[in-house]
Amino acid sequence: MLFGKRLREAIKRGEITTSIRIWKGPRVKTNGRYRLDEGHIVVSSIREIGFDDVSDRLARESGFSNKLDLLKTAKHGDGTRVFFIRFYYEE
Repeated sequence: MLFGKRLREAIKRGEITTSIRIWKGPRVKTNGRYRLDEGHIVVSSIREIGFDDVSDRLARESGFSNKLDLLKTAKHGDGTRVFFIRFYYEE
């Protein structure tokens, strides 16, 4: 999983532990480890949700100011499925 530079320090401090992604299909798996700088993101869970489930609260938990800000970043390619991912950072 890739994260913008502005989110990385908060992820490392454990302040951000969720992400919303819009993909064609899941690109990560539970217990998967994905490189982030000198450590890894470890996925605790992933589940598909609807666009209506994405709220300003979820956006803020994921490091964004609101739903619109998150959706501009969350969409990758021509994906239409929304995934809610919980993770933690591990060095």
